[in-house]
Amino acid sequence: MMVRLAEERDFPGFLGLAAQVEHWFGPMVEDAGFHEAVREHIRRNEALVAVPSDPGTGTGTDLLGGLLFGAGTDAPVHHVHWLVVSQRARAGGVGRELMREALRRWVRGPADVEVVTFGADHPGAAASGARAFYERLGFTPAETVAPGPEGGSRQLFRRTVAAGGPV
Repeated sequence: MMVRLAEERDFPGFLGLAAQVEHWFGPMVEDAGFHEAVREHIRRNEALVAVPSDPGTGTGTDLLGGLLFGAGTDAPVHHVHWLVVSQRARAGGVGRELMREALRRWVRGPADVEVVTFGADHPGAAASGARAFYERLGFTPAETVAPGPEGGSRQLFRRTVAAGGPV
């Protein structure tokens, strides 16, 4: 597997990933706002994709995972806007590698990195493993936030990065 900056040719792959998680997050594949958000992150070089290591694969719709990040410039708070790993690649380290590359590429301490994920009572919390995933990466549960578009509970998770350079 290789993690790289996303390109416009990866847009269909983001839609393919979105289709796999709409039951947890609500409609995205046909949502113009989601399309614009993905394209804007790609234009700003704040989107990553995980692709198979095989040369000639890992383009277009063959994504193992994708991440949209809010890097900002010298921002004290960064945001994971969206992180999805394909069903076939879950539990294989893809999400961890996407996060590792995002933190290496964009975060310098002192800073906080925040992500909104499922609330503890959301059916997707256990099924997706998202809460446990972020906790393994050093994030801690913080305040409750507004429900997701499908009506399920959400919670902010935060990771503090100490001063002294990249994570």
